[in-house]
Amino acid sequence: MDVQISALLCVFLLCGMLSSAQADKHSLYYIYTALSKPVDLPSIYEFTAMGLLDDRQIDYYNSKEKIKIPKQTWMKEKMQEDYWEKGTQSRKSKEQWFNVNVNILMNRMRQNESDLHVLQWRHGCEVEQQEDKVTFLRGIDEYSYDGENFLSFDDKESLWVAPVEAARPTKTKWDNVPILNQYTKGYLEKECVDWLNRFREYGDEELRNGSPPDVHVFAKKSISNKSKLKLTCLATGFYPKDVMMTIRKYRSSLPEDEIESSGIRPNHDGSFQMRKSVEITEDGKDEYDCFVSHRTLKVPISVKWDGKCQNCVPVIVPAMIGAVIGGVIVLAVVALVLFILVKKKIFWMSQYSATSSEEA
Repeated sequence: MDVQISALLCVFLLCGMLSSAQADKHSLYYIYTALSKPVDLPSIYEFTAMGLLDDRQIDYYNSKEKIKIPKQTWMKEKMQEDYWEKGTQSRKSKEQWFNVNVNILMNRMRQNESDLHVLQWRHGCEVEQQEDKVTFLRGIDEYSYDGENFLSFDDKESLWVAPVEAARPTKTKWDNVPILNQYTKGYLEKECVDWLNRFREYGDEELRNGSPPDVHVFAKKSISNKSKLKLTCLATGFYPKDVMMTIRKYRSSLPEDEIESSGIRPNHDGSFQMRKSVEITEDGKDEYDCFVSHRTLKVPISVKWDGKCQNCVPVIVPAMIGAVIGGVIVLAVVALVLFILVKKKIFWMSQYSATSSEEA
């Protein structure tokens, strides 16, 4: 989660002191989606379910394969076989529940069965962690129908909230079963948080083993000076966060006061990224590279700039313009000839077809 440092800083006289540790927010959500009928589109299924840890997909299920599968290496390695077997059975049960309830809602709203309708459920929790202390922030348990809010659980009041008239019968039915609301509250505040912490521990363990940086070098037009390019070196996906990066010209490091640095920033998956940039002359033929050292590397990475500019407009000289115009004219003539031939062919084919039908 990227955080603007300026938003965290405060005047010493007003705040007393700066906290040395920033609080991080983490989340675990499960999202289920059911369609009222099949859709003839690739990778679109009547029912899908997925788990998301800090917006990273950790498991997946669909109505075609009908099996819950891991989407992270550490999930596959850490979770036992019976976890996936029980998860598959749970997903199958929910698939049947969704199929039944989509039809119930369509009947309740007197909707046409030929139309496509979508029922979704999202439930999970969010926490805040500062050093070793984890604090529950909120639990989410909500349903949407055709993209609109349909029903949600008020965690503080342990009651369901129905923003639309069609959801009131469901709210009344569920609120009349107190044990159901108690279970929902308990899951959001306790069980969900336990799973979140457990998954994060497994994911962090994989990161602690170290992840090497992925290094890229590219150049774009400078915004402040149109006659120059902004050469950028990007290293991402590395863990731990200690990294050494320099931009070099003919294998000699450029002075740091000429370089703009983003500093080390976190990625969503727990790894880190860093970028440095420098302005260079557009017509220069100097050799630049990005030199990165990290503890996961046996030798530092050196990636050379290919000399290309990503958003520069190529200059077209008059000779090239003439060649392009000539090529366009030739293509236009060829297209015209083909059009006439095809038109004639279609005409004769239609004449033949008409004659044949008359004879029949």
